[in-house]
Amino acid sequence: MQDEILGKRRDFLGLAAMAAAAGFGSTLPATQAAAAGGPSTNFTRWLDSIPGKHRQVYDMPEVNNGMALAWSWVFLLTGAPAYGVPESDLGVVIVIRHDALPLAFQDEVWAKYKMGEMFKIDDPDTKAPAVRNPFWLKPGALPIPDAGLQKLIDRGVRVAVCNMAITFYSGMAAKKMGLKHEEVMKDWLDAVQPGITVVPSGMVALNGAVSRGCVYVFAG
Repeated sequence: MQDEILGKRRDFLGLAAMAAAAGFGSTLPATQAAAAGGPSTNFTRWLDSIPGKHRQVYDMPEVNNGMALAWSWVFLLTGAPAYGVPESDLGVVIVIRHDALPLAFQDEVWAKYKMGEMFKIDDPDTKAPAVRNPFWLKPGALPIPDAGLQKLIDRGVRVAVCNMAITFYSGMAAKKMGLKHEEVMKDWLDAVQPGITVVPSGMVALNGAVSRGCVYVFAG
């Protein structure tokens, strides 16, 4: 087990170096500069799009039965009457990273790359490893239809997915299936659901959201 963990760590560090060399992390210094009034980037413009006066960011490194989605829905439901403000005064961010990564993808790559099996995510209807995204239209097995990712995005929730996780896990999938890493990674990037933003890393997204006044909540 320890050898497996060390192996994954070496793989991650190698892929992280590759991602940095390819420029995937190049917005981080600009992010720090923008916080001090420096130049803007795609990433900082995404941060600036977070709405509302009362803001919350959910850190989602694991699926955890879709609780980040349920809690986002609860915040929208209860925040407006609690603060006596319209829902437009509430800002919600979900950062999908690490083992929650497949939630950001369309069904095609779930089936093609057996993501349910790879990430140990079962379909709540079949109880077998999922070959579709069971969190897009509804939050997995949770009985809250309005907490599906699509409906949350339609209500203004900002959702980010970690590019470092895409880089790392697409490399693992490519190695296992005997495919080229760059082709698998392109497949995954092309399959990101509409309304979800690819950010350099989940870590910088959390940092940026907190810097924009979001209260941090661990949801994994």
